[in-house]
Amino acid sequence: MKKELIRKATTFDELLDIKYGKIGTSKRDKFEEKSQYFVISEMLKASREESKMTQEQLAVKIGTKKSYISRIENGKCDIQLSTLYRIFEIGLGKQISLLIR
Repeated sequence: MKKELIRKATTFDELLDIKYGKIGTSKRDKFEEKSQYFVISEMLKASREESKMTQEQLAVKIGTKKSYISRIENGKCDIQLSTLYRIFEIGLGKQISLLIR
């Protein structure tokens, strides 16, 4: 039944609804949270590489350990907003804006 629904889906949102449930359900919320961590980790890695910095150099610049930067880039840990700002603004010279919908 599920495979048939997947075949009939015409949008990515429909596929997500089938696989993870509607927005607001526990399973979907967990998926959305992990997706956001993935996006942040990829943005961090790309920005760091664009700045031609190693994880170690970035860690030293913001006063943390290389292993912490690595865990963030690999989506293995939660990150506080203040740390996110420190990494991007102080460490990488990028500006962050936060959008809440």
